[in-house]
Amino acid sequence: MLSAFANSLKIPELRKRIGFTFGLIFLCRILAVVPAPGVNPSALKELMSSLTSSAGGAVGMANLFSGGAIERLAIGALNIMPYISASIILQLMTAVVPSLERLSREGESGRAKINQYTRYLTLLLCVVQGFGIASVALNAQITFGLSQPVVVISPFAFRLLATCSFAASTMLLMWLGEQITERGIGNGVSLIITVNILGSLPMALGQAKQMFFPGGNIEPTHSMFHLVTLVVVFFLVIAGTVMLTQGTRRIPVQYAKRAVGNKTFGGQNTFMPLRVNYSGVMPIIFAQAILMFPGPVLNFFGNRFEMDGLIRAAGWFNGGPAYVWMFAIMILFFSYFWVATQFNPVQIADDLKRNGGYIPGIRPGQPTAEFLDNVMSRITLAGALFLTFIAVFPTLLGNHFNINYLITSFFGGTSILIIVGVMLDTMRQIESHLLNRHYDGFLNKGRLRGRGGKSV
Repeated sequence: MLSAFANSLKIPELRKRIGFTFGLIFLCRILAVVPAPGVNPSALKELMSSLTSSAGGAVGMANLFSGGAIERLAIGALNIMPYISASIILQLMTAVVPSLERLSREGESGRAKINQYTRYLTLLLCVVQGFGIASVALNAQITFGLSQPVVVISPFAFRLLATCSFAASTMLLMWLGEQITERGIGNGVSLIITVNILGSLPMALGQAKQMFFPGGNIEPTHSMFHLVTLVVVFFLVIAGTVMLTQGTRRIPVQYAKRAVGNKTFGGQNTFMPLRVNYSGVMPIIFAQAILMFPGPVLNFFGNRFEMDGLIRAAGWFNGGPAYVWMFAIMILFFSYFWVATQFNPVQIADDLKRNGGYIPGIRPGQPTAEFLDNVMSRITLAGALFLTFIAVFPTLLGNHFNINYLITSFFGGTSILIIVGVMLDTMRQIESHLLNRHYDGFLNKGRLRGRGGKSV
């Protein structure tokens, strides 16, 4: 593998792409550390301590995705999430809105139009969410009982500057992600999220060290049994995540022979891979995007109008059992909803029939579509249950062992799923460049190969 990485730097085009990717990622990380104007750092630290006091919750997950930008109230606090939410909304609407469905079938021009709509929707979400974050920061002293205000400038100026800064940063991140996808290596948006998650790793390691090896005469809060358990669980979760990401159900497909003139086509046996986790991380991201705002909104109105019921309801979204159940149910729902809107068994059956293909033992046409729909429903249930377990596992682990969510987030959940999936996809792209230039990939020794296919 080390030889493969060394060979990737020997190819000028690949070296340029890798350098371009690292350069833009560095710019993305700068947005996560530049604070918004007019913020009191000490009051902000007190606010984030109260918001993320429990192990998990929507705020903790959003802060992880932003690379710690939310706890700093940086200009990149919204990160790339509005763009992802807009993309998901447009993809789902494409399956139910006839005009968008026609656009998706018009090729490159239709996709360009849908991308334009996605950008407009992203800007709208940025303004709404940015204004909401600014309002929460302005009213944080009253809402959360802080000792000092978070904002030290006039409310109107802060709302205007913060909203514009948040929106501009997200639009810039969106553009940088598109540039990485086009001129760099890997999927730009996914890489930005992955780097933000990995940006929290040093802090998580520091907190883990304080748990087991605090130094001095301080007694550790957790025993060596907990440390061994966490290490074993970490490797088991990584293995399970790789299996979930790579797992497929192979449906055998056979093509009938066709004679065209003196030539014979078809007659081959192949398979159709149906992914166990067909929806990827989309159900988790969509559920997280929905659960991010009810807690602060309910807390704000509960404190403003002195309604204890709303304050208690806001506590449901801070990593407690109610939040875990809501999160799990929404992941299961969106897993099936994504498959129902994106997987079209009727079209697949028609394409197989048109090309002379059929599934052995299944009649072409409608019976094939019903068979594919039944198989996809069964494997989606298994994939959705495993996906739900991985998503809620950090919260359960943190609540059971009393561990900070920042540490447990690297033992499962969306972070591990995204990191594993993005790294595998990026390695495949680098490997394709190596194989095209007659180098072995990551799964083989990194040696130069001759034109005949033999290693030199």
